[in-house]
Amino acid sequence: MKLNELAIIGMAATTAISCTPAKNEYASYELYPVRSGSLTEMEYTPAATLFTVWAPTADEVRLMLFEEGDGGHAYETVSMTQAEEGTWKAKVEKDLKGKFYTFNVKISEKWMGDTPGINAKAVGVNGKRAAIIDMRETDPEGWAEDKRPALASPADVILYEMHHRDFSIHSSSDIKHKGKFLAMTEQGTVNPDGLSTGIDHLKELGVTHVHILPSYDYASVDESKLDENKYNWGYDPQNYNVPDGSYSTDPYKPEVRIREFKQMVQALHKAGIRVVLDVVYNHTFNTADSNFERTAPGYFYRRKPDGTYADASACGNETASNRPMMRKYMIESVLYWMNEYHIDGFRFDLMGIHDIETMNEIRKATAAVDPTVFIYGEGWAAQAPQLPEDSLAMKANVYKMPGIAAFSDEMRDALRGPFNDNHQGAFLAGLPGGEESIKFGIVGAVKHPQVNNDSVNYSKAPWAEQPTQMISYVSCHDDMCLVDRLRASVPGITPEELAKLDKLAQTAVFTSQGVPFIYAGEEVMRDKKGVHNSYNSPDSINAIDWRRKTEHADVFTYYKGLIQLRKEHPAFRMGNAELVRKHLEFLPVEGSNVVAYRLKENANGDAWEDIIVVLNARKEFVKLTVPEGKYTVVARDGFINRQGLGMLYSPEIVVPAQSALIMYK
Repeated sequence: MKLNELAIIGMAATTAISCTPAKNEYASYELYPVRSGSLTEMEYTPAATLFTVWAPTADEVRLMLFEEGDGGHAYETVSMTQAEEGTWKAKVEKDLKGKFYTFNVKISEKWMGDTPGINAKAVGVNGKRAAIIDMRETDPEGWAEDKRPALASPADVILYEMHHRDFSIHSSSDIKHKGKFLAMTEQGTVNPDGLSTGIDHLKELGVTHVHILPSYDYASVDESKLDENKYNWGYDPQNYNVPDGSYSTDPYKPEVRIREFKQMVQALHKAGIRVVLDVVYNHTFNTADSNFERTAPGYFYRRKPDGTYADASACGNETASNRPMMRKYMIESVLYWMNEYHIDGFRFDLMGIHDIETMNEIRKATAAVDPTVFIYGEGWAAQAPQLPEDSLAMKANVYKMPGIAAFSDEMRDALRGPFNDNHQGAFLAGLPGGEESIKFGIVGAVKHPQVNNDSVNYSKAPWAEQPTQMISYVSCHDDMCLVDRLRASVPGITPEELAKLDKLAQTAVFTSQGVPFIYAGEEVMRDKKGVHNSYNSPDSINAIDWRRKTEHADVFTYYKGLIQLRKEHPAFRMGNAELVRKHLEFLPVEGSNVVAYRLKENANGDAWEDIIVVLNARKEFVKLTVPEGKYTVVARDGFINRQGLGMLYSPEIVVPAQSALIMYK
């Protein structure tokens, strides 16, 4: 996200927002015709191309045809004809393949300016003109046979959030197509010590889903000046239904970015990994000059009672998901990415700006195509949206959105400290008070008799109906990465302590009943040199140095072991709130900075009879009383071995300082 967005998102994530409905000043928009069927604006055949644009308030609409995607003037202008449901149409009876086009809408004697439309599927460099191509010619070999990797349950999801450039740009990656979609297709890449990087690294780590930061066409990087190496996360939407050209090998050729994106998805699918797209329907990069405003001004954005643009995104505008055509647009866009690009999941940026009904309709539409597609988002907004709070897709309303998950900042901040103060620590820093919030996260934000919600930060009630509706994490692209946060919040931390606390944090994440999520490079202890908000920082800050995989081999091995442990033992991913309440029991602990629990009675059909997990953030060992039995230790003092690290006998056990213990009967 952009700087102004991030400056206050943490506050929005942790503060009750007072949302009041705006005056119904746009009641007239309810009378606007809704375009039925597909919102497609260009239908190509060699014989003729049909253009259709929804511009219900237009007095006149022109179609401009261009030879190139950038520069020069239109070689032909075509007057469009007013048609049904607020649309304007034009049919050009010649073969236009390889040409480019824009629309220009006239309203009240004013021409709104060139736009590729709201629904361009292919564009020229920098996305200013839409392109006329045959989409089937963009399919890589074998695309028709591409299949989503199997997924039995959302409880099996393990998310890995990455940015194309971060992941592959460093010289140590051994990747040829650095910073490109194709980086994810290269096999056999290694760091200078011969350890796997790229897609082979992901397979070795064991994640099930790669969450790619915004990869649609965004506005903040000039695709004609890629030699400048300008960086951005991509939360600046321009054309929602086209891959971004800066990640392609040739942004001037419309078909190249499309084909290479598909090649990336295909390669990840062959590796057994699903692909999640980060979608930012809540705002656009421009407002007055946006594609929305140039076709149907005033319709797609909410306004405040005084008529100014509402700004719950803190980026200048907020879209109106509650209006029929915006809702239809979002649903159709998501389905397009699923069907055309075989995308397997969606992460909704600032999901709290959208209304509950729209999110539920999206869930319903995606489930009709494939119910295993995973949907989650940020259950907050940067400022109060212009809708009543009980109608918004906020974290507190997740229970009203079955099959949709949200990030848990309760557990995140209880582990590492609050968003708005980098230097303030919490559980990992040895500070008391976060234990109930960690327990809240361990159960997956569902109701549990042993969680005292009065002591949970931010949420005084459980908000998930099922544990798969909670994303469990300690860091993401927003804010400091985990290594930087630990350095900032634990005074005088040593390299040994840093590794210990890093492992401890992720043990909480991966043994949580929520869906685990890690930020790319955390498994090799990446840092961003202390930069809190690296949305446009150079590669020297954002790039993952793959030499760290050698330097921190023990940390990588630990992460890999946690993932294997979770995959092999269904007790850690019960996926059902009733099972969690039945089988997950917190154990009594004296004092603070220790959380201990038992997964009992072969939870969820697990082969292990009783599993005990202890998280000890103290700087000294802790003694605990546990149920009687002879236990096999599988994780202790920063090491994991699923075959066993030794035996412990109850009733009293000892857990080393700043580490986790996992053992079973």
